[in-house]
Parts: sequence; C-alpha cells; structure tokens
Amino acid sequence: MSIASPCVNVCRMNADNTLCVGCHRTLDEIAQWSRASDDAKAAILAAVEKRRTGHAPAGAGHRADANR
Repeated sequence: MSIASPCVNVCRMNADNTLCVGCHRTLDEIAQWSRASDDAKAAILAAVEKRRTGHAPAGAGHRADANR
C-alpha cells in the first residue's frame, strides 16, 4: 500500500524554520518521505495531525531517523 504525501504545494518554512506551513512536516520528515516505509509514513502523518490540532510541537511523536 502506498501512502500519499501530505504535501499541498505550499512549500515554505515557518518563522522558526521548524515546520512547513503547508504540510506541517519537519525538514527531516520531508526529506525522508520518498524512502520511508508505510509504517514510517503513517507515523509522520500521525505527528502532522497532532501538530495541526496543536497537541504536539515540531519533532514530537516521530523521529525522522528512526528507520535509517
């Protein structure tokens, strides 16, 4: 199963350069996406959802280097 990227083509980092304002991913998560397993992608999406709803800061809930 292939998980679609959360990219919405609004590729710009926030003021403190921690998250993309479009997809709410960190630079590490964006860079990892194309080679990440579906499990890693699901973890990234879960972290993104927490960030969107204000329940987790950047980098929380997923280590981008966990599957390297």
